[in-house]
Amino acid sequence: MHPIFKTMTKLNFYCICAIVLLISSCNHSAEKTNPPLPEKEKELRDQVTQFPDSTLTRENLIQYFRENGNYDQALLETDIAIKTDSLNDRFQDIKATLHFENGDTLQAVQCFERAIAINPKIEYIISLGSLYAEIKNPKALFLADALLSAKGYRAETQALFIKGLYFSYTEEKQKAISYFNKCLEIDYRNMMAYREKAICFYDLSQYQLALDVMKSAVKIQNTFDEGYYWMGRCYEKLDKRKEAIENYQLALQIDPNYIEAKDALKRFGIN
Repeated sequence: MHPIFKTMTKLNFYCICAIVLLISSCNHSAEKTNPPLPEKEKELRDQVTQFPDSTLTRENLIQYFRENGNYDQALLETDIAIKTDSLNDRFQDIKATLHFENGDTLQAVQCFERAIAINPKIEYIISLGSLYAEIKNPKALFLADALLSAKGYRAETQALFIKGLYFSYTEEKQKAISYFNKCLEIDYRNMMAYREKAICFYDLSQYQLALDVMKSAVKIQNTFDEGYYWMGRCYEKLDKRKEAIENYQLALQIDPNYIEAKDALKRFGIN
């Protein structure tokens, strides 16, 4: 073989080797760029693999993603569980809650409807009734009446609250207030009834009445962050800057992640 061909053959061989090494190096680098799973997630996934028929291990994994704000992954894991057991009302309830917390009320409604179709538990009916109320669906009143007629479940307060919510969202504020009052007659410690009643007064521009309602609430439960937040809103409307700031700050002391309270303080130039 002519020497020049021998040289070219060697060059080709070295080039091929270099390309192979380069590709191998790139692949190896790509593998390195994939970060390992967090220790807690790996532990939970290992448990799911080890006990594939356990609903508890799957729930723990879903809850892990929920607590970390990863709703897409939490929903994906929930769907896997539902595919395995389509008649498991618990996972429909979990899926509904995840959708609601992620801001998808319509999907949450559909999941609660499926959960009730499988197993009509009182807690599912209460959750669905509240969501119906928020989207102004008159089925809320139907479910509330069903709760009122249910014997032995002590669901009267929840039923009245659902009716109050429905009338609040449909702009019948005075009617809503009457139902929230009935809730409080049964249970004076019902913080949600205080909150919704105050919001009704606030929406009617009756800021002092709304403030008085929230003052009553925080006297009963002084860790009620929403109470202080709405007191701040009322003071702001009443042009009492100092009191508004103090109450927004109190809300944040109780819940440092209270976004609305943070935004309110920013309006006053406080970060």
